[in-house]
Amino acid sequence: MSIEYEVVIGLEVHCQLKTNTKIFCNCSTDYDGKAPNSHTCPACTGHPGTLPKLNKKALEYAIKAGYALNCNINKYSRFDKKNYFYPDNPKAFQTSQFEMPYAEHGYIDIKLDDNSVKRINITRIHMEEDAGKLVHSDIADESYVDLNRASMPLIEIVSEPDMRSSEEAYKFLTKLKSLIKYTGVSDVSMELGSLRCDANVSIRPKGQKEFGTRTETKNLNSFKAVARAIEHEIERQKDLIESGGKVIQETRLWDDNKGVTKSMRVKEDADDYRYFPEVDIPMICVTDEELNKIKMEMPEFPEEKISRFVKEYSIPIYDAEVLSTEKDMADYFEIVAKKSNNAKSASNWIMTEVIRVLNEKSIEIDKFTINPNNLGELIKLIDSNVISNNIAKKVFNTMLDDNREPELIVKEQGLIQITDESELEKIIIDIINANPASVADYKNGKTKAIGFLVGQAMKMTKGKGNPQTLNKILIEKLNQI
Repeated sequence: MSIEYEVVIGLEVHCQLKTNTKIFCNCSTDYDGKAPNSHTCPACTGHPGTLPKLNKKALEYAIKAGYALNCNINKYSRFDKKNYFYPDNPKAFQTSQFEMPYAEHGYIDIKLDDNSVKRINITRIHMEEDAGKLVHSDIADESYVDLNRASMPLIEIVSEPDMRSSEEAYKFLTKLKSLIKYTGVSDVSMELGSLRCDANVSIRPKGQKEFGTRTETKNLNSFKAVARAIEHEIERQKDLIESGGKVIQETRLWDDNKGVTKSMRVKEDADDYRYFPEVDIPMICVTDEELNKIKMEMPEFPEEKISRFVKEYSIPIYDAEVLSTEKDMADYFEIVAKKSNNAKSASNWIMTEVIRVLNEKSIEIDKFTINPNNLGELIKLIDSNVISNNIAKKVFNTMLDDNREPELIVKEQGLIQITDESELEKIIIDIINANPASVADYKNGKTKAIGFLVGQAMKMTKGKGNPQTLNKILIEKLNQI
């Protein structure tokens, strides 16, 4: 009889904070695309005799992230030295938090595909500095060290092993990204390197209380890669156990091209890092006044937006959930809704046309070329019968590359809708005379003929005829025959 296994998953998520300077020195964090080692100083390159100084803004951002993830913020926390040697770590230790992190006992509630809600607990969040980066040569057996990234401010979010499937892990990361991005403290982008995730995976016979031996998988560059790597690791561990082998605690790398994990090194436990207090950085003490000030600056989060959107704009809850996933998307919707004075049409256009373009171009709303005021004006042109929905879609596609006011585009291209009933009546009479078979079908009770005849009229007007008016006149004329 085959054994039924239960999957146990915990995630460690590193999130880069969007401060102007590094966490322990005044070096600029704007190093992307700059020359290697051009954004460094004696402090972040680990020169003897230098002293770190905590970036107050990094602490504030970290606390905001902690509140976003429903954590308890500790008034007292401390930095420690995490000792290990690696070429991109010139100090031979990383300044991190171990025994006294600044935030603990948080959670994220995720909605699963069956609409049930599951709570994923967060053990802790701690602050730390990033390491440098190794650049490997393509033409020689050499590697170079770039320390521009050294001492970039990070928070590490450590979940409890509460996830039981790759689906849950994917939804946890998606929700985490949304919440952190709402605060504005990070870009939370795997593509930009401001979000990195390691997946701890183990399996155990269903019903067993003790955890199985876990592996940690790194080199995950997208949420889909996280899900795929977890699925592969589950099957690898099952096959290993069922063939008489044994899972060992190790760090593995994900090869996205081959869809497999590969052994990197035997996993180190915390004791191997020989943590001890960083005495050069004073104990962090956060006052009630400082915490209350940060609380007052917290944004309206997705759950609150969803409730308000449904109540204030009378849109379906599904629409509100989609529009509130990203703060930038929610802000875009509100501008369109207010400009157009038609929230439901604003929602429909964003949920269909806008999101279609975002998916096709693999971009987010902040890179979308049509500004929300112009989309709102386009909807107003439809509602005032200046253009039809079909014409509006043509104008929309033009606006993707020509983001002028839609009214100018409509006038320039001669797209104003024909609403004059006498003019449309002449067109309907011509259509009736040209299609006696369809007229006979209608008289014999085949109402689908109406759609065909209106379509012929729309062709004759090159899409500029008002379809509602055409439909009304057509029925009137047919009933007179």
